[in-house]
Amino acid sequence: MTTIRVSNVSKAFGEVHAVRDVSFEVYPGEIFGLLGPNGAGKTTTIRMMLDIFRPDSGSIEVFDGPLTEAKKNRIGYMPEERGLYKDLKLAPTLVFLATLKGVKESVARERVDEWLERFDLADYAKQKIQNLSKGMQQKAQIIVTLLHDPDLLVIDEPFSGLDPVNTRLVKSIIEELCARGKTIIMSTHQMYQVEAMCNRIVLINRGRNVLYGEVQQIKRQFAGNALQVEGEADFDALPGVLEARRHNGAWHLALETGRDPQAVLQALAQQAGARIQKFEVAEPSLEDIFVATVQQAAEETPSYA
Repeated sequence: MTTIRVSNVSKAFGEVHAVRDVSFEVYPGEIFGLLGPNGAGKTTTIRMMLDIFRPDSGSIEVFDGPLTEAKKNRIGYMPEERGLYKDLKLAPTLVFLATLKGVKESVARERVDEWLERFDLADYAKQKIQNLSKGMQQKAQIIVTLLHDPDLLVIDEPFSGLDPVNTRLVKSIIEELCARGKTIIMSTHQMYQVEAMCNRIVLINRGRNVLYGEVQQIKRQFAGNALQVEGEADFDALPGVLEARRHNGAWHLALETGRDPQAVLQALAQQAGARIQKFEVAEPSLEDIFVATVQQAAEETPSYA
């Protein structure tokens, strides 16, 4: 059984091909990462999954069949562009939006009170949304997504604007929902969150899926494409190095696919003024893999999302 099955889906807007032959499946009880750079086609793919856009070709199944109006009430969607009524008070707005998803008003009020308490927003229930901080508005948007107890959550940049305490809270709530058998599709640029939370991912670039599968399997596939170096040198000038960034006193280098780490070491040894104390092949992070895959994409197609 699948929660979402996207099969060879394509979508164009005039001459712009936003999505080209994208396929992936998402299963109950998993946190699935839908990734890609800006303009890759992620948002268009999400909108086709939710029947906001119709694909030009291919098919999408939701809960093992076409998306119906009844099934839409089983989905919670938090878009990156937030959509709360900012000139209205917080609690009544949340109750109203829950009723639009088929929740009885009395039940909605109870759930709103519970979620406001958990998100430390109870004292702001009668405040206008426009008077809340960005982080508070983000938490309110998350509550809207959860109030009707959906079986499928599609959340775009769920940690945007949150401090570390609330980031941890949202992360724990997502993991709780997953443990209850809910399906979560998470789109974010925070690769460390994806690496920590997602079992499987799809990476879309220029409208095509270029990576798909289990995170650990993908990391094994890219073993040897990341280096950790301590010392000083002109790392940006090294052949085959896609990105060099410094973290905790060490340089982390993302390499082109197939680039021999020994060739990088030799280039460092020949570089005037280079002083290297430590050089080792490291397990690539998902961020390293993201950078390597996107930067090496050969196809030059226009994009839109």
